[in-house]
Amino acid sequence: MKEIVDILNAYKKAISSGKKSALATVVNVEGSSYRRPGARMLVTEDGMLTGAISGGCLEGDALRKALSAIHQGENKLVTYDTTDEDDAKFGVQLGCNGIVHILFEPIFADDALNPIELLKSANSNRENCVIATLFSMNDKHQPGSVMLFREKSFIEKLDEEIAGAVKNDAFDVLKLKLSRIETYTVNGVEFDALLEFIPPPIQLVIAGAGNDAQPLAEMANILGWEVLVVDGRQTHCTPQRFPNAKNTLIAKPNQILTQVAIDEQTAFVLMTHNYNYDLELLEILLKTEATYIGTLGPKKKLVRMLDELKQNESLSRVYGPIGLDIGAETPEEIAVSIVAEIKTVFTGASAMMLKEKKNPIHFYEVKND
Repeated sequence: MKEIVDILNAYKKAISSGKKSALATVVNVEGSSYRRPGARMLVTEDGMLTGAISGGCLEGDALRKALSAIHQGENKLVTYDTTDEDDAKFGVQLGCNGIVHILFEPIFADDALNPIELLKSANSNRENCVIATLFSMNDKHQPGSVMLFREKSFIEKLDEEIAGAVKNDAFDVLKLKLSRIETYTVNGVEFDALLEFIPPPIQLVIAGAGNDAQPLAEMANILGWEVLVVDGRQTHCTPQRFPNAKNTLIAKPNQILTQVAIDEQTAFVLMTHNYNYDLELLEILLKTEATYIGTLGPKKKLVRMLDELKQNESLSRVYGPIGLDIGAETPEEIAVSIVAEIKTVFTGASAMMLKEKKNPIHFYEVKND
């Protein structure tokens, strides 16, 4: 979601400056690639790039293709084949032995359903959604971004022939929380559609406004998470100490839930260094659906807290000592450890070293047969 927010901010600046722009989206990947389907980059007519569709090796040529789409006023699908030696002649060397399909869409501000408007809708509230991007490997016509789908609402510009099927498949993607590519036929022409699952950003609530909470808040902000800091001390919990936090709340534990809306993308970190505050807040959080509850400090502290609350030590949502074992010592290193663990929990990843992983780093369902 951070990439989407960055793109929206860049587009707003471009519009205020009277600059035309195009959106580049990775719609399919065959083999290995630095970015997976759904990666985006905004290109303005003066060459400004926001977001990324590769590790940097495609951006130069993608800039030229985006400018062409802007000037011609039509969507374009471009394929980069790293197994083709001719790509090396043009300086397009991905180094990952894959085929990447990128759709370039010029943005027309008077189109109420242009790609940027769909992204704005995706970012408008904390709710899972699916964006459908339609493209053809064999036809010049490239429909592009055609739908944003939520469980109880949608906006779309789909051909009636496939509208029902696309919505049904988007509903499945929403339930499975897994992006995939489906194939549809319109007037005898075959089109593929990237059905991209987009969750809201992680909401990180840091209970504790001490000095060790500051690097955690900063790192979470860099990742694009929504950061809220809560504490009972007015001297510590201030916007000046946490300038990038969405909000700083001075509250007792029993007041927090009246000011924080908890959803499935919410993580709590208890690091007030006040045992009674953490204990009271933990008791409250155990009655919520917060996906992640982490406590700073030794394991015996958490065991004691759970024992006092008459809770089973093996509660799956509670993590303590918090963080991954990376040998962290300083507050900054501990922050890295904590955000890595939270990210692991929300993605369901293994946290193993990638060199030991047997399967592809990124997985998405290509299509249903």
